[in-house]
Formats: sequence, structure tokens, C-alpha cells
Amino acid sequence: MKTVLKVVANVLVWIILILALLVTIMVFSSGRNNGVANLLGYIPMTVESDSMKPTFKKDDLIMCREIDDVFSLQKGDVITFWTIIDGKKVKNTHRIVEITELDGSRSFVTRGDNNQLDDTVPVLPSDIIGKWTEFKISGFGKVMSFLRTKTGFFVCIVIPMAVFFLVELYKFIVTLIELKKPALSEEDEEEIKKRAIEEYLAQQKKEQGESDSETHNVSENET
Repeated sequence: MKTVLKVVANVLVWIILILALLVTIMVFSSGRNNGVANLLGYIPMTVESDSMKPTFKKDDLIMCREIDDVFSLQKGDVITFWTIIDGKKVKNTHRIVEITELDGSRSFVTRGDNNQLDDTVPVLPSDIIGKWTEFKISGFGKVMSFLRTKTGFFVCIVIPMAVFFLVELYKFIVTLIELKKPALSEEDEEEIKKRAIEEYLAQQKKEQGESDSETHNVSENET
């Protein structure tokens, strides 16, 4: 049972370590790319409004993918893109409702599933960050947003990784100590076995003597 628990604990530790490394990569990647993390072409995004309900909602985590060819995009696809809202450049994720082609170039009219009107600014190919892969985790965007903060990164990433390496260092030191212990010779091993057998026989003899004594006492009482 202890062996099973030990294996399970080791597996969980490695899963946490791998997740920590992935989050670390995303944090540093997003810091170098205007807040957009990129893992081998996949882009995790935190939904910041309810404009796409019921497809997904605020604080959901969605996964987008880079687009190699804008001509592969079709009406009905959901894309994440840069746009201007209240004078600020922000990320937005809406559905393509119309595609305009002019002189071999494309632009896209988008709208949130929860909105009545199209977005006022058409999306140009250079504005597109990625296409939604239809993968989402409800509410997990809050976690990702917290992990991107200094506090979240320290509490959820730095501390667990430090504990992991300290535990592994302890195991390594214990292993070294065990290896440095002098190995028992065959004579020593035989002596230990001999003593163990003698102690076992003595214990059996003692228990047998106590049993015979109790039997003798019972016999005398009956007489």
C-alpha cells in the first residue's frame, strides 16, 4: 500500500512540475508578445467579457491556434484579434459573420454571439491573433490571470518547484549516505541470520514453557 501511495505521490508531483513549467513558459512568452502567450502555435486566452455567451463567457479559458493562411478562414469561425475599444488596443474574440474580398486581400466583419450589432471596425489579416479551436475550460481563465501576477506566480509556481527540488535533493543525499555505508560481508550476514534464528528459537521455547506451566497449574487445581 505504501508503495502505491508513493508512486501516486511521485506522479502527482511530476504533473504539478510539468504544469508549472508550462505556465512559466506562457508567462514569459506573453511578456515578450504583448500579453499573448504562444505554445507551439497554440494560444491560451482568458475571456474578458460575456459578448460570446452562450458559446463561452467571461473568465473562461479558451484555446486558439495561429492561422497560417487567412484564406482558410470561413464565415462562422471564431477568431481572436486586435482591435481598438475606447481608444485602447485590446484583444477581442468574436465570430466572423461576413468576409469581404478586395484586390486579393480579405477583411472580416465580426460580431459577438451575445451582441445585436456587428463590430464597427473590420478585422484585417494583420490584426488576427488566432482561430478558436473550440476548446474551453469554464472559469479557468481566472486561474491563468492570477498565475500571470507576481503573487500568483510566486505562490503557485516558485514555491511548489522549490519544495519539489528540496525533496529530490533530500532523496539524493539519503541515497548517497546509503551507498557510503560499508557493505556487510558474507560472514556478518551469516552471523546476523544465526542470531535471528537463535532469538526466534529462544522465544518459542519461552512461550512453550509458559504454556506448559499454565497447563500444569490447571491440572493441579482440578486435582
